[in-house]
Amino acid sequence: MPEITALGWFHTVMGIIALVSGAIALFRHKEITLQARSGQVYLATTLFTAGTALAIFQHGGFGPAHGLAVMTLAALLVGTVASITYLFGRLSRHVRAVSYTSTLLFHSIPAVTDGLMRLPVGDPVLSSIEDPLLKQCYLGLLVLFLIGVSLQLRWISRQGSDLR
Repeated sequence: MPEITALGWFHTVMGIIALVSGAIALFRHKEITLQARSGQVYLATTLFTAGTALAIFQHGGFGPAHGLAVMTLAALLVGTVASITYLFGRLSRHVRAVSYTSTLLFHSIPAVTDGLMRLPVGDPVLSSIEDPLLKQCYLGLLVLFLIGVSLQLRWISRQGSDLR
């Protein structure tokens, strides 16, 4: 793996803050919202993380991490539109929840990949992006996302979907 640049460090720190604040938002409020401080921190750091990801080119060109950054920005946009307008009607809160929670999945994929390919320093868990363990990790992240978003949507439905 190439050394981490100053931009890479900023990106990494913002990503860690985003993951922690997103987890806090979900545990405290069962959803990520603009109304909660943890949600605000999560959304701002997610925006910085996705934006900086678009400027990092470790492998020479546009790659899967850039695609995840674009998907993250799109999900942030859709979630924010659902949060501040009634474009999606009674489903706005559901759309916001799926959009914002999807960004956690999009954060987690490169976090797990880079973490397993860099740590522990000097003897990383993975030596190749093709390692089957990585695919198992991705599957685990997807299963956690699907369970989490299902529970979240069920909770929101019980609360009444028109609550913002």
